[in-house]
Amino acid sequence: MNLIVVGGILLAALFGAPLFAVILAATMIGFYSQEVPLSAIVIELYRITDTPLLVALPLFTFSGYLLAEGNTSSRIVRLTSAFFGWMPSGLALVALITCAFFTAFTGASGVTIVAIGALLLPALTKAKYTERFSLGLITTSGSLGLLLPPSLPLILYGIIAQQMGYGEQVQIQALFVAGLLPAALMIVLLAGYSMWANRHNPVPLTPFSWPEARAALWEARWELPMPILVLGGIYSGFLAVSEAAAATALYVLIMELWLYKEIKFNRLSGIMQESMMVVGGILLILGVSLAFTNFLVDAQVPSKMFDMIQASISSKLSFLILLNIILLMLGAILDIFSALVIMVPLLLPVATAYGVHPIHLGIIFLANMQIGYFTPPVGMNLFIASYRFKKPIMELYQATLPFMVVLIIAVLIITFIPQLTFFFID
Repeated sequence: MNLIVVGGILLAALFGAPLFAVILAATMIGFYSQEVPLSAIVIELYRITDTPLLVALPLFTFSGYLLAEGNTSSRIVRLTSAFFGWMPSGLALVALITCAFFTAFTGASGVTIVAIGALLLPALTKAKYTERFSLGLITTSGSLGLLLPPSLPLILYGIIAQQMGYGEQVQIQALFVAGLLPAALMIVLLAGYSMWANRHNPVPLTPFSWPEARAALWEARWELPMPILVLGGIYSGFLAVSEAAAATALYVLIMELWLYKEIKFNRLSGIMQESMMVVGGILLILGVSLAFTNFLVDAQVPSKMFDMIQASISSKLSFLILLNIILLMLGAILDIFSALVIMVPLLLPVATAYGVHPIHLGIIFLANMQIGYFTPPVGMNLFIASYRFKKPIMELYQATLPFMVVLIIAVLIITFIPQLTFFFID
């Protein structure tokens, strides 16, 4: 009977049943088999509402949707072009920095490709970059920024880890700092590859101009304080993460409605609805997943996994290699939020048993998920870029392959040199 039920759940998942329904069904079967009252699921759903940090998710999401709705993308492109366009492969560096910043604040790589790719792809091809290189750069850059504050996946990983009892080791402030150098490493390596890839195809440089730099700074004058507001407010101790999220949402709202006047009041309710639908989906999946985590813990699944893996793999080094292989595969078939809520509860106890710090695991996890966004066969960015730029999916596979190799090298460095993660952490 149990096999029939489990088979039915798997079949429902294959035919596109909502993820929360699949996880909820598995949780109910697990609790029922252990004779645990199903009210435990409701208790778990209520428990996450008592998490003060949870309010940061909807506020940062709302801020990101407001930024995506306005013309922030064009102003950031102009600003980075003014300051980096004069360098060799400067426009490629502009694309990397702009996409990283935009993805960090919007929390959605697909939005980055649609909003910024439309601006940068014509500029790259006009500047004599090859079309394949330009497509690969834009598609790859769309996922940069997931390690930079106030990235929603970083916050979500912190919430899950804290709900699992790792709160003292995993503070959101520490996660924000931990991602800075790994993200910078990825950008630097991709910039280095961009210079090498265009060594025989020198592109014209844009001379640096102080008037243009001043004009770009003035145009983006209201966006410039945002990183200071988030990071400065948190690390000065003046604002908690949830308070920084509220301050950011209020600031962006004032900026878009009254300072730039790019969003009309009658559009505001639609933006709120769109952003909160995303948040609602995340919270629902998170709630049922944490209930499922309780079942896994009660059934001693993580400890059994550790015993099984340890029978074949005894060293931390070998485990980290296996971990990266698993995460790269997961990134190719799951979106980042699903991967976080499903896999973190399983991997976190096993990784800590091997001596991997929870913060380091979070950075490794998200670094791999960045690559998963454009990993065949079902990387989301591949399909978004294919639709946006009207290019065959196979052409995008080929265009992103060199960038994927570079980022895999970056992930290996991040994995085996943990000092990068903890450099700014006391």
